Amino acid sequence: MNANLKGGLKVLGILAFAAFLMFMAVVGFGEGKMFSASAIKKGLDLAGGVSITYEATADDVSEEEMGDAIYKLQLRADVYSTEASVYQEGTKRITVEIPGVNDAETILTDLGNPGALYFVYGTGNLRYDSANDKYYLTKTIDELKAADQIVLNGNDISDAKAGSQEAQSYVGGREYVVQLFLNDEGSKKFAEATEKSIGQKIAIVYDNDVISAPTVNTAIPGGSAIISGMADFEEADILASTIRIGALPIELKEVRSNVVGAQLGQDAIRTSLIAGAVGFLCLVLFMIVYYRVPGIAASLALVVYVGLMVFFLNAFNATLTLLGIAGIILSIGMAVDANVIIFQRIREELARGLTVRSAIKNGFKKAFSAIFDGNVTTLIAAFVLFVMASGGVKGFSTTLAIGIVLSMFTALAVTRLTLTALYEVGFSNEKFYGIAKQRKTINFVKNSPKFFAVSCVLILVGIVSMIVFGVKDKKPLNYGLDFSGGTSLSVTLPDKYSESMNLELEKLVSDTISKTSQITKVSGENTYIIKTMEIDKDQRAQVVNALVEKYNVDESLIETENISGNVSAEMRRHAIIAVIVAVICMLIYIWFRFKNFNFAASAVIALVHDVLVVLMLYAVSRISVGNGFIACMLTIVGYSINATIVIFDRIRENMAEKNKKTSVTEIVDMSITQTLSRSINTSLTTFLMVFALVIFGVDSLKVFAFPLMFGIIAGAYSSVCITGPLWHFMETHLKKKDEE
Repeated sequence: MNANLKGGLKVLGILAFAAFLMFMAVVGFGEGKMFSASAIKKGLDLAGGVSITYEATADDVSEEEMGDAIYKLQLRADVYSTEASVYQEGTKRITVEIPGVNDAETILTDLGNPGALYFVYGTGNLRYDSANDKYYLTKTIDELKAADQIVLNGNDISDAKAGSQEAQSYVGGREYVVQLFLNDEGSKKFAEATEKSIGQKIAIVYDNDVISAPTVNTAIPGGSAIISGMADFEEADILASTIRIGALPIELKEVRSNVVGAQLGQDAIRTSLIAGAVGFLCLVLFMIVYYRVPGIAASLALVVYVGLMVFFLNAFNATLTLLGIAGIILSIGMAVDANVIIFQRIREELARGLTVRSAIKNGFKKAFSAIFDGNVTTLIAAFVLFVMASGGVKGFSTTLAIGIVLSMFTALAVTRLTLTALYEVGFSNEKFYGIAKQRKTINFVKNSPKFFAVSCVLILVGIVSMIVFGVKDKKPLNYGLDFSGGTSLSVTLPDKYSESMNLELEKLVSDTISKTSQITKVSGENTYIIKTMEIDKDQRAQVVNALVEKYNVDESLIETENISGNVSAEMRRHAIIAVIVAVICMLIYIWFRFKNFNFAASAVIALVHDVLVVLMLYAVSRISVGNGFIACMLTIVGYSINATIVIFDRIRENMAEKNKKTSVTEIVDMSITQTLSRSINTSLTTFLMVFALVIFGVDSLKVFAFPLMFGIIAGAYSSVCITGPLWHFMETHLKKKDEE
């Protein structure tokens, strides 16, 4: 078989594979459209879900107890979706919103009614009913408390998990158990109780119902215990779930549950998809025009990337929100990065006089280390965020990890296979690939004081702005609904307004009190929930009057309530800790791979620089800080580290080939200049995707996309102008001081 025919078959095979993936992404399989884009679980903003409101039964509930309850309910809701949100209404109510489901009764059954949980001494306090094979309390909880018969309560429980272990009663078998985990206070109580209750029962009581009555076989001092005797895993899982549900600092009762519609109408989804399509088309055109035949290979690889992304979002049961769509659109731009690195390398190899075949082979080989290190570093961050964070941050890390792995696969496998096939078909002339032009070395190190000064001024402007607004408005940043909470209005419109009113109501609120809002429709009813930043009595009256005047609403059917932010203080703390740990892990990896601490330190300082510069934009422009802020910052961290590592990889390569006459300054300047085309082109391709969101996206997307666009520029600037010169300073000046 000749090379042309072989290459042609390869091209046809790749086209068929890409077509199959796109068919699967658009149409799917079977009645449920399996593995299609429409089969992906969608968030509240795209497809609606279940909203459940609980109320504390006690009158004297502290803010700390409510905060703890919100955090624990958030962890529980994360089991159903990482995009679930939990927030406080008024002083005693907590609302749980779980996207991607529409059966409130099933969720209520699975989630449970968070009642009170107690562990009770069994002796004298239990009655066994053989007819029902069940234990009952002989005293009320209040009587047991008065008699000091309570061993533990929900505050003492950290977690409970179902599992199995080798059976104690017979050899070779397995038994189903629940592993119980206690906090420090609970561990002390349980150790004392089990020591004096060996051979006796300790009953687990939930909502005055005995759900289990295990016998104590030995004293348990370690803070964890095994509850055995379950017939199957399902029974163990139900017991573990019930214990987790009851492990709340306060007792809650359900007051209402609704199936709610999408917060954003179909117009918002349609415009977002248009933005993605326009950005993708611009990206493909740029790659083909600039890189010629390699650009065609990259475009095919991008089609494969999109198809595989849809497949794996289905496979991992990820929940997709509007910001998730924005993240995927952005990841398409970032997926080009590896291709750009490879193509620039191929052009450099052609400039050295190599044949096209050898240039392609060497281009992939020399680009591998930069692609591998850049992506693995970001993958480490994604893994840490997934393990340590919760809520939307966990969902973001999942999408990020999938995108990283797929971008490496499509660039190193699909692009390579396609490019080789196109060469075999007949595209073997170097004119189809382009040759790198000799670029005059730019004096980045010499001009570094100017670059550092610009960065310091930008960061200082941000700090001063935050101080000024902190003193003036008590708000250094313009915290949005997700962070600071606000006001919720529930309004029932007359039947004639039954069509989707989300965008219209959003505009009404904006025109009336100049505030942004989130609109959710209650499924099966003509009731809409309007959430906006906290408004005073007069502003509430303005909104109510506007609703009455425009829609002839019955004023008595409008309910208002203050709500907390759905990003709790505990979630923010966990997110910040997760990011810090992720950065430390990235620092260690870069240090290990480059065998030079200064590379790692420079990269981390550049990350901090990018975050502070974007923070300056938020502070000065007063853009709302919400969940989009978290996603924006995390994206910038991942994006910036990739660009930095490409430059560091070239410095490492050039340092290995350095002769005695070449100075470190020349190496740094030469390395940055050699990778400048890559830095510009990658930033431009990513910029095109985000710019499309700014032009065509809805307001909620623009609030995310505009700072991200600024962050892309900041990341490119820091990678090119800050990291190399900073490493040079550490390598030349700090080492000298250490040696002295």
